[in-house]
Amino acid sequence: MDTFADVPTTTLADVLSREHVMDLGIRSLTGTSGRLAGPAFTVRCPPGDNLMVHAAIYRAAPGSVIVVDTGGDVEYAVAGGNVMAVAQRHGVAGLVVDGVIRDVGEAREAAFPVFGRGVVPIPGTKAVVGEHNVAVRCGGVTVGAGDIVVADEDGVVVVPAGRRDEAFAAARAKLAKDEAETLDEWERAHRARIDAILADGGFGG
Repeated sequence: MDTFADVPTTTLADVLSREHVMDLGIRSLTGTSGRLAGPAFTVRCPPGDNLMVHAAIYRAAPGSVIVVDTGGDVEYAVAGGNVMAVAQRHGVAGLVVDGVIRDVGEAREAAFPVFGRGVVPIPGTKAVVGEHNVAVRCGGVTVGAGDIVVADEDGVVVVPAGRRDEAFAAARAKLAKDEAETLDEWERAHRARIDAILADGGFGG
């Protein structure tokens, strides 16, 4: 949760498998300052309906990241300016939406982090009672309630709740190693490794 606030997604991607990294279509919609980290409050909405997102903003605990599975819908916005403003007022850390939003300028001005597939002005309906805090699919990744979602300008990574301590320790160790290693040291080691691979492939030195 807070401990992941300064762990880059690139580092988490290095210590976790590919299945925990959302596809490149899920990107920051509110600018490079929109870094996000917190436990997932998951929501499943049928295409074209956003009732459960409206419900989630009152049910998600402060610090949560609302993660929305829209079933792949990119025609109707699942959140707009008022929804995002109220979510922020209630302490929600941000949104990750496998879909689209609207009023993105308001979210950007309020520095409310939102990650999704894009922006469209058409709102969804509010009629279908769906599910929350169940396993959902977002950006090609299965996200369970309480999984740690970390997002920044490089993408979105999901740390399973059961691997939280392991992933955090591995990420911290890698960060410490990277910080201790100078660029010259990295280049020497990297070049030696690349030269060895090329030599094994018959390319010589």
